[in-house]
Amino acid sequence: MKHYLITLSAILFISISYSCKENVVKPVEEKAPNTLSFLKTKGSQFVDDKGNALILKGTNLGNWLVPEGYMFKMEQVNSPRKIDELLYELVGPDSLQVFWNGFLKNYITHEDIKYLKSIGCNHIRLPFHYKMFTDDLYMGERNSGFKYIDKLIDWCREEQLYVLLDMHCAPGGQTGDNIDDSYGYPYLLKSKSSQDLMTKIWVDIAKKYKDEPVVVGYDIVNEPIAHYFNDEIDVLNNQLSLLYERIVKEVRAVDQEHIIFLSGSNWGGNFDVFKELIDDNIVYEFHKYWFDVNQEAIQKFLDFRDQQNAPIYIGETGENTDEWVNDFRLLLDENSVSWCFWPYKKMNNPRGIMNFDEPEDYYLITDYAKSDRSSYKNMRENRPDIIKVQKALNSFLENSLYKNNYPNVGYCKGLGFKVD
Repeated sequence: MKHYLITLSAILFISISYSCKENVVKPVEEKAPNTLSFLKTKGSQFVDDKGNALILKGTNLGNWLVPEGYMFKMEQVNSPRKIDELLYELVGPDSLQVFWNGFLKNYITHEDIKYLKSIGCNHIRLPFHYKMFTDDLYMGERNSGFKYIDKLIDWCREEQLYVLLDMHCAPGGQTGDNIDDSYGYPYLLKSKSSQDLMTKIWVDIAKKYKDEPVVVGYDIVNEPIAHYFNDEIDVLNNQLSLLYERIVKEVRAVDQEHIIFLSGSNWGGNFDVFKELIDDNIVYEFHKYWFDVNQEAIQKFLDFRDQQNAPIYIGETGENTDEWVNDFRLLLDENSVSWCFWPYKKMNNPRGIMNFDEPEDYYLITDYAKSDRSSYKNMRENRPDIIKVQKALNSFLENSLYKNNYPNVGYCKGLGFKVD
């Protein structure tokens, strides 16, 4: 049995190595020159070092550093740790390690960034998991955060795109649902140790990138406090407000340049958490999905912008038809609201900028994800053929490479981007 597993891992390794051979990182003698300046806030606008106003338009690199179950088509297996656990059950630890290595190399490459620049993006938002800055094993690696952020910054410097760093999953969980890889409650807001760790990570990030203008700013935490906890929203909002104050203060002690992005509570849609403006270089972020497109849909955020004379930014929206995307993007542009649609790339799904094909036998994985895995007996009985599963995972990695992707033309046009 031991020999059998090694053979399977070798098969997977050979296939993935072939898939990734074009993406081997080559040594670079010096960094590409940068012509981007630090962006700042001035009143309700983003401005460059010459005072020119800029509207941010871009997309999220969702699923790359924070795997999401719906983009893997795994339904209730919907957070990074649950995806990792399911794949471990299917192929074992060695092949899982090789899969994550290939996924991190293939899913987003320099070619993807070149493409985004070519169609008209001027920035990207990068979701990341706090575990990438700890000794925890995450996606097969430990302490890998700076490795991947540095790589992305280098690509974006070469293509002249801004990067917004987004802590999508915070220690303890800030949302209390699948998107923060949590345990069903926003324990971040009740846990001193989690808040201490989160603050330390942001200070470490700020120390490293304080002189890097490619980084547009720090998105402190994604979509805090789901609506499921509205019966205690006043208390949780107060705790979130105090946490924001602490992190802003400690980041500003080491970095006075970068914009800090603060998200509303209730998935980003509730600005009651902002009791007062705590810094003069801050952007207030909201997220909004699945609604009728009209002025009323965003008016409360525009009112906040006008009352506070501070910028607002929609960090996530989309996941809808081409027509809806076009209508909402036009509404945001008409109201001079910077935007970042979610996400850049998906498998077999037109609701994003880029698409790639689902492997032939991938249904074996999704069917297993739907099955009853509540006991070891059920896992054994429901586990599909491991050879077919590994071939499907190999195909997933190959298909996810930029050269095998294809744009959703209608979606891109809806965003006002150029398409061939």
